[in-house]
Amino acid sequence: MKKIILLFLLFPVIVFAQTGVIEGRVFDEINNEPIIGANVIIKTTTIGATTDIDGNYKIEGLTAGLYNIEVSYLGYETQTRFEVQVSNAKAVRLDFSMKQSAQSLDSVVIKANPFERKIESPISLTSIGVNEIQRNPGGNRDISRSIKNLPGVSSGFGFRNDLLVRGGSPNENRFYLDDIEIPTINHFATQGASGGSNGLLNVDFISNADFYTGAFPANRGNALSSVLQLTQREGRKDRVGFTFTLGASEAGLTLRRSIDQKEKNYFFIKRKVFISAIFI
Repeated sequence: MKKIILLFLLFPVIVFAQTGVIEGRVFDEINNEPIIGANVIIKTTTIGATTDIDGNYKIEGLTAGLYNIEVSYLGYETQTRFEVQVSNAKAVRLDFSMKQSAQSLDSVVIKANPFERKIESPISLTSIGVNEIQRNPGGNRDISRSIKNLPGVSSGFGFRNDLLVRGGSPNENRFYLDDIEIPTINHFATQGASGGSNGLLNVDFISNADFYTGAFPANRGNALSSVLQLTQREGRKDRVGFTFTLGASEAGLTLRRSIDQKEKNYFFIKRKVFISAIFI
């Protein structure tokens, strides 16, 4: 028995500490061709990576927190993503669609702008990130409650998510999920209105939200007050990912993973339970 104990003690005990990972792909926005050798760095640091022959990059060894990621390449406009949240539990997927730059490098000064302004809607467009929705005080991870804090947007009642944009009616708003129009984004919506008491969309499924209060795009017709364009995020490519959320009115578990080996198809599963209580 003593010999067995001595042999067991000879084996070293190794503890691995998990670190955050940022990975993604850099490609041309016109032809979707990968950009080889693009520099992806974390601003104000010396940490970064270079894209490979397929345009993929991977930054490892990061501690949990918020980072500003910048990508640059000769002949393309520099892009910056602000407040990218990194955790030790899962890798962050961050793709960059690069726009070609025809200006001379001797006379061009590129400055990063944290607010996206498109040419067709320079003033009326506001882009809302997932981190902003999650950190909204009292928002309960609800997209509608985050939008109500924007200028020109109000709500009739505090317990409902009706959006009144510049004095318009709640039924004058249009919602699009991956370019597909959906009638409402809230549970328990009443007839003639788009708001309800709880949000229908899970913020864990969304990567970005573009909110138009005017100068709507040509392919977003039949809108009088506002247009909300939502973009879903891609599933995990390395392994199955789990996210558990617990709030004042709900508890949920999210599961996401790629389906095929080519990593082009993904699935998201969300189990959400509403919690209600009566105090006497």
